[in-house]
Amino acid sequence: MPSVPKFTHLDAQGHAQMVDVSDKAVTVREARAEAIVRMLPSTLERLIAGDMPKGDVFAVARIAGICAAKRTHDLIPLCHALALSTVEVELAACANDAVRIRTRCKLNGRTGVEMEALTAASVAALTLYDMCKAVDRGMCIEHIRLIEKSGGASGHFLADDTDIAATLRPTT
Repeated sequence: MPSVPKFTHLDAQGHAQMVDVSDKAVTVREARAEAIVRMLPSTLERLIAGDMPKGDVFAVARIAGICAAKRTHDLIPLCHALALSTVEVELAACANDAVRIRTRCKLNGRTGVEMEALTAASVAALTLYDMCKAVDRGMCIEHIRLIEKSGGASGHFLADDTDIAATLRPTT
């Protein structure tokens, strides 16, 4: 019978703790995440046309995602401060009512970068919402998830359905 994974952020008494990674090997670690922001088709049309009151939404959301990945340890308790080698944030229209945000974080280190990739996707989505809310307050941020990670003792993970945006249907 396989062993049940333990919660590494809890000590023997059940108290929160930061994981000691000092004995872990330095390896190349990479993670990719995504988020979907659904909106009115008219909002997406304006976004693509560059006709939003606050300016270049995609550029600002990309920068916000990059900055957020670098500050994940300030936002998520017990996360390690990491020296990221790269952070990528891509935003693209999908269907006629959504923007897909995909992120990638990478480093050579002792701990993974999943939280950094997820934080980048989340904050980029929140920034997109903030910059478009004057036009469409009904936007919805959904499907924030890890889509791939590699490196470290737990090995490679690939989500079953890496193209969730392809399944999105326009809202009616």
